[in-house]
Amino acid sequence: MKNNYTNNGALFAAIDIGSNSFHMIIARCHQGELRPIERIGEKVQLAAGMEAGQLSPDAMARGLACLRRLRQRLDAWPQLSLRAVATNAVRAAKNAREFIEPAEAILGCAIETIAGREEARLVYLGVAHSLADDADKRLVIDIGGGSTEIIVGERFQPQLTESLHMGCVSYLQYFPQGQITREGFQEAYNAAYREVLNVRGQYLGRWQKCIGASGTLLAIEQVLIKYEFSKSGIDHENLVPLLEMLLTFEHLDAVSFQGLKEDRRQVFASGLAITMALFDALNIERMSLSDGALREGVLYDQLGRLEHVDVREHSVQALERRYDVDTSRAKAIEEFALSIFDKVSEGWALQAHPDRRLLVWAARLHEIGLAVSHSHFHKHGEYLIRHADLAGFSRGEQEGLALLVRAHRRKFPANIYAKLDWPADSKRRLRCVAVILRLTILLKHLDPVEVLPQFEVTPVGGDGLLLAFPEGWLADKPLTAAELAQESDSLAAIGFGLRVLG
Repeated sequence: MKNNYTNNGALFAAIDIGSNSFHMIIARCHQGELRPIERIGEKVQLAAGMEAGQLSPDAMARGLACLRRLRQRLDAWPQLSLRAVATNAVRAAKNAREFIEPAEAILGCAIETIAGREEARLVYLGVAHSLADDADKRLVIDIGGGSTEIIVGERFQPQLTESLHMGCVSYLQYFPQGQITREGFQEAYNAAYREVLNVRGQYLGRWQKCIGASGTLLAIEQVLIKYEFSKSGIDHENLVPLLEMLLTFEHLDAVSFQGLKEDRRQVFASGLAITMALFDALNIERMSLSDGALREGVLYDQLGRLEHVDVREHSVQALERRYDVDTSRAKAIEEFALSIFDKVSEGWALQAHPDRRLLVWAARLHEIGLAVSHSHFHKHGEYLIRHADLAGFSRGEQEGLALLVRAHRRKFPANIYAKLDWPADSKRRLRCVAVILRLTILLKHLDPVEVLPQFEVTPVGGDGLLLAFPEGWLADKPLTAAELAQESDSLAAIGFGLRVLG
């Protein structure tokens, strides 16, 4: 991070749209550090009542009502930079767009649906900034409503990230009608233990300290402190006595430990089952707790992007190295594409973020599929990007990048484009960016050493382009003329008009 701290005094906010709770933090930047001003958290249980992969109307209504309250608090802070992320419940929901569209309208910003491993990376970043800067390797655990993130890292660098399909809300299924039984608890524990076994071998012996970072783990710690099992943290030996105390309650609503907040009653049993499984499977003897979590990680990631430390750029560079990209050729494509972008961006209402950034990354990565095969390399490239773990990228950004790489040559992938669950204007802009990349590669690859003449590109509405070369130039370039005519026909098939003069 830069030492001139160009964002000194700037206000930042992050909203974590979780499966169990929604959280917001507002902070001011001072000397490269973020100092919290306000924290708000509400139990929403967005994942509760999900059936057939659908968010329930009641859950969505609770979520939108919560966001309206958060928006009111944000209105008290002018000139604030806001970033919102959604996690397991939204990424798993088939009807996520029904919630996201009104939610974005309330907040006035895009909501990034992040993948599980990206969530894990951000959790680790938030925890790392809340701890002393030591050299010990840490195991960081965050138990959410629908997923549990486990990360091994050193200082500010995560080294191993996983997101497991178990959470304190989703595991309420093991307590039907809210009944607490030893058998039900054992089923929840067994399910969680089996889930951890899938990754256990990667984590054993890889860390020195264990750090917990979630409302579930903080709630367990507070109960242990109140009953004098612990002065701080969670020790393995105290979990069984705590379970025996829990089993004296017959119903989730009846759980009334000292130190336990009202909004944690219903998910305490499921959270404890997951915690015990993690301790047993990963040989954890003691866990310390951190106040840092996903929302703090989102803040620091946001600050890093503004200070030109963008993790997404590192991810793109890693792909370039892994697949031996010809960076000089990719750079030439990038520069040519940007020259077109800058001419049409106003007419097409394109945005610097994310449209220009996606164009840059797609230009640099459009040939990575050559590492698999020269035949259909645009399809191979799409597959590699779509299924890669790209740190820093939201799911939407990764989908958009994959589509641009697929669409840079041959037939435009209209079926994939149609399936994008994006707002209409975002899809329109992505198609425009794809056209820019297609034209760039068509013109540069036909004769990469020739210097093209000055030509004009003029947007025609939101779905058309006039490409004008000097009069008579195309007559001397029959191959270029034929390729552009074919491209005009290809784009017409998807409702985009390309007219070529010259």
